[in-house]
Amino acid sequence: MLRDNNHESIHYYNKDRCTQRFLPASTFKIFNSLVALETAVAPDDQLVIKWDSVVRRPEWNKDMAMREAFRVSCLPYYQEIARRIGLARMQHYLDTVKYGSMKISGSIDNFWLNNSLQISPDEQTGFLKRMYFYELPFSERSQRIVKTMMLREDSSGYKLYYKTGTGIVNDKCIYWIVGFAERIEHVKEPEGSMNKSDVRNYPYFFAENFELAASDSTKDWFKIRTEVLHNILKDYGAIR
Repeated sequence: MLRDNNHESIHYYNKDRCTQRFLPASTFKIFNSLVALETAVAPDDQLVIKWDSVVRRPEWNKDMAMREAFRVSCLPYYQEIARRIGLARMQHYLDTVKYGSMKISGSIDNFWLNNSLQISPDEQTGFLKRMYFYELPFSERSQRIVKTMMLREDSSGYKLYYKTGTGIVNDKCIYWIVGFAERIEHVKEPEGSMNKSDVRNYPYFFAENFELAASDSTKDWFKIRTEVLHNILKDYGAIR
């Protein structure tokens, strides 16, 4: 699903799936980060949480600040963040934002993975659009910090912000990429114009979601997920 904010148009592939809810998996790190910053559980994106010495993925096995934890999608870090936020405050913000199903069941450090909390691609793009324009019920600072954490590609022609997510439900693997692209255009302002900048940012909001058998290893689906995103954004002129 792609929302072209510049032309107020929405483009769908498999429209029925775009309105169907799925577990957010690691895309929930966007919301989790916002709540952590807003509640001062994380004073800023440099909050360090010490490694618990449990060996998992090599990139996770160390003390880590939130910005790096977001980049490498460190689950143990964000589970600890959720525990520090606590059930009451997390539920408050889920309800206030109206994030997907707003449902927490099971433990506070697992509900975005156990299929109790669910969100649709349509809801994801709406949530991200509100964050982009600082319209969520969080401070502009919290939203700005998380936006910078999402930046993955920065070029002269565009900026690409996103978060991936992967979760298992009933032997199916759900793959996500959600985010937004900014196409950058340089224009010549006429003399005396009130707009002093010659840079224009044109945003596009997207949510990519598909599923396969969890046992399917015929291709590198993590790589393909990103390639599909790039191809679609190029087709629509969002990136070059």
